[in-house]
Amino acid sequence: MNDVVNPYVSVDCVLLGFDGEQLNALIVRQNGKGEGEDAGIHKLPGSLIYMDENLDEAAQRVLCQMTGLVQVNMMQLKAFGGTDRLKNPAESVWLERFHHVENSHIERIVTIAYLSLLRIDRRMTKLQGGYEAQWIPVSELPRLAFDHNDIVREAIESVKQKATLDPTLLFDLLPRKFTAAQLRVVMETVRGVRLDVKNFHKKLAAMPYVVPLEEKEDGVKHRAARYYKFKRRRVK
Repeated sequence: MNDVVNPYVSVDCVLLGFDGEQLNALIVRQNGKGEGEDAGIHKLPGSLIYMDENLDEAAQRVLCQMTGLVQVNMMQLKAFGGTDRLKNPAESVWLERFHHVENSHIERIVTIAYLSLLRIDRRMTKLQGGYEAQWIPVSELPRLAFDHNDIVREAIESVKQKATLDPTLLFDLLPRKFTAAQLRVVMETVRGVRLDVKNFHKKLAAMPYVVPLEEKEDGVKHRAARYYKFKRRRVK
C-alpha cells in the first residue's frame, strides 16, 4: 500500500458499546512522533487516509491498527468539515508531526465518521495496547482532540433517532441472551429517559422479535431474572 497520506481527508470510528450497565465509547490515547512531544491526546480511533485506499478500507485499517479489532461492521455516519475543526494550533502541529506531513501546513480536514454498535464481550476487551485503547462511559469522556466530543454526541443522537423508528437496532448492544432489565437500561440510556418498569414488561411481552427463554440468571443474590433472546427477521 502507498504510504503517502491525503492531508485533507480522514476517517474517525465511533464504536459505542454496552457493558451491561452503561453506554461506552472506544477511545485511544495517541502520542506524537519526535522530540519534545507531550503525553499524547485522547481521541477517537482515526487517521488521515492513504492516497490509494477508499474510505471503508481506511476505516477498517485504522480500527485494526489502533485497537486490534477486525471485521467490525461499521456504517458511515456523517462528514464533518467545519472550518474550526483545527482551531487548536497544538493539535495541528501534532497532526503534521505524527503523519510526517512535510512542506505543508494542514489548515483544514474533512473527516468521515463511521459508527458501530457493539456488545462489549470478551473479544471487545482484548484490545491492542499500542494506542492504549479503552472503553470509557460516554458520561465520563475527557476532552477529546479536534471535534471528537461533538462527533460522539452526534453519533448518540443518530442512534437515538434511528432506534425510535427501528428499536431492533439496540439489540446489537446486548449479549446473545439478556434480561429485561438489561434491555430496559439500554433503551433508557440511548433515549435519555426513565421507563416505568411495569409498563416496560408489558411492552416487552408484546415485542414479536423478543423471545423468552427457559433459562434464568445463575449465582445472583437477587431473584434470578429470566433470559430473553432477539429473533432477527428473515429477509425474504
